[in-house]
Amino acid sequence: MAAALSSSLTSASSVLFSSSNYPSLPSFSPSQRLCFSHSALSSSYSVSPALFTFPSPRLSATAAVSFSVRAATAAGEKKKVLIVNTNSGGHSIIGFYFAKELLGSGHNVTILTVGEEGSDKMKKPPFNRFSEIVSAGGRTVWGDPPEIGKVLAGETFDVVLDNNGKDLDAVRPVADWAKETGVKQFLFISSAGIYLPTEEPPHVEGDAVKGSAGHVGVEKYMAETFSNWASFRPQYMIGSGNNKDCEEWFFDRIVRNRPVPIPGSGMQLTNISHAKDLSSMLTLAVEKPEAASGNIFNSVSERAVTLDGMAKLCAKAAGLPVEIVHYDPKAIGVDAKKAFPFRNMVQKRSDRATTKPLFLSYEHASEMWIFNVCCCCCCCCCSTSMLSHEQRRKFWDGREPQTCLRI
Repeated sequence: MAAALSSSLTSASSVLFSSSNYPSLPSFSPSQRLCFSHSALSSSYSVSPALFTFPSPRLSATAAVSFSVRAATAAGEKKKVLIVNTNSGGHSIIGFYFAKELLGSGHNVTILTVGEEGSDKMKKPPFNRFSEIVSAGGRTVWGDPPEIGKVLAGETFDVVLDNNGKDLDAVRPVADWAKETGVKQFLFISSAGIYLPTEEPPHVEGDAVKGSAGHVGVEKYMAETFSNWASFRPQYMIGSGNNKDCEEWFFDRIVRNRPVPIPGSGMQLTNISHAKDLSSMLTLAVEKPEAASGNIFNSVSERAVTLDGMAKLCAKAAGLPVEIVHYDPKAIGVDAKKAFPFRNMVQKRSDRATTKPLFLSYEHASEMWIFNVCCCCCCCCCSTSMLSHEQRRKFWDGREPQTCLRI
């Protein structure tokens, strides 16, 4: 099954760095950098000229899946990195994979998970796999952001990633502590869901964002506070150990021989990426801080997928046929935000700034879709009003035939 789904993609979403494949990183002075003003922020952000200079090579889907960051940076500077990790939701898997990637590259890693070690949340993935981090040489601690100084007992770090806060109130305690203790680089996991709708997709870095979005306030504060910072905006992500279930919904319909109801035409575009991609991207930011500094990165895969395409890919992985039924949510009185795991709109993002300054390319076709019918997905942009997989299942199973949906 995994092999079938693996072969269904011709493009990859993995992040790969190899010194033999790319030109050496040039040295950029302030005068060499190209600036653009972010639509919703008062600060200007600079993007390396490499953004426009170097190609983003495409690699064969048959290439071996590997994280060459490890080999390429074996002789590089090793850093102490603190990951402040959320204790729930799709973002939690990001800290898990980032910690493992950093440890594999020889860095010193501490992951501080918000909350208490003995809570029920820690019994769920990815937290119940934190032993993998410890066995690889990492350190795991628990606590709350306002108490970060006490939790870490005066320890200092070179780099801090905030993978917890969604607004400035949540991030400020960590950011202020990082500034006071001399942290050299501050990274933040934002969201690709903060862009304003556009009639000219895909969204690229620098497009207008929602001024009311909490992530925007955090990005502005980082720009004002740190000399070296970067923000990463993921969209939908997959990865073993995730505790979200966006894609499980498709598999559940398919394996039960039920039609897959998709709102609209089914041609809406979205991005699906593997958590390992983002972990490699973040690791490159740690190891190439000047290239990443002052940049916002759309953390998305190289190619989009249609909503119909999602159903077909899942069916191919399961080795089963799929019947797709399109419907008009308004006509049948269905709230698509609750009844469907992805937003009913075009959500294609482009990684224009991502591949160039950090010299990223993609090689993850075989890894991206290797998961079984129990896989889970990180919906970074989902509204909190969305239903869980079980709620969606009950919703659709309870619909009457007069909905014209044979579901």
